Amino acid sequence: MSQSLSIQSALPIRDSPMKIPQLGFGVYLSPESICKTSCLAALRAGYRHIDSAQYYRNEKQVGEAIRESGIPRSEIFVTTKILAAGGSSEATYKKCLNSVETIDPGDDGYLDLFLIHSPHSGQNKVKEMWLALERLHQEGKVKTIGVSNFGGGHIDAMKSFATTWPPHVNQIELHPWCQHTKVVDYCKDKGIVVEAYSPLARMIWQHNESLVSIARSHGKSAAQVMIRYALQKGWVPLPKSDTEDRIKGNANVYDFNLSGDEMKRLDDLENMRDARAVVESVTWGWS
Repeated sequence: MSQSLSIQSALPIRDSPMKIPQLGFGVYLSPESICKTSCLAALRAGYRHIDSAQYYRNEKQVGEAIRESGIPRSEIFVTTKILAAGGSSEATYKKCLNSVETIDPGDDGYLDLFLIHSPHSGQNKVKEMWLALERLHQEGKVKTIGVSNFGGGHIDAMKSFATTWPPHVNQIELHPWCQHTKVVDYCKDKGIVVEAYSPLARMIWQHNESLVSIARSHGKSAAQVMIRYALQKGWVPLPKSDTEDRIKGNANVYDFNLSGDEMKRLDDLENMRDARAVVESVTWGWS
């Protein structure tokens, strides 16, 4: 991937006519009082992909921002996630349908992507959630379905109950200090789009010598280099900010290109002694 990248770049989704904008805007725990303003700033800056979750408690504000933006709904890719099953297949279905109706009210409302947030509730609960998502997918209320924080073993185990398999998307923590190569390679082999949450690693390593040197050589910030790195890896980065200047800056990553040597230097940061996941290291499976 090279200079041909633009803010309009999108990746195909297997077995679907949908394409997913490669740069997304994350709203992880963005407060209700701020989230709508942040989403509107992101949409003005050119983002066309917003990633929310039931756990974030801001689905309503995401939907309001989309409607107030004046941008056609069909031009904005919207994701949410379910973390916990509802206790029965019907209750879980209704819990997911409520998210759809909260973000995009009306008979024609839909979401572009709905994810299971985590495998940690166990295989039986994941089955309950996946069957609910499949039902919404069949009804056209959700265009694509996927998972988050899943390892290859989790995804393989889903074959025992899934009609839609493999998932369209797997969203995991990805940045130079946590590359989850085994999981990424598995997803690539299966045609699963890989989304990168926490692509800035919460700026823990923003003063790393290699990162700073590369950023300085391009006249860019450390954050911009990390986002560009994720894009050139073929991931879908989801940077989050509630500061308008940073929201704009995180999208200003299309006027430079990281060389092969620079990509390798960033890849090698995973070998640092303190390299790690800052949110969650993905396990391979349930057993």
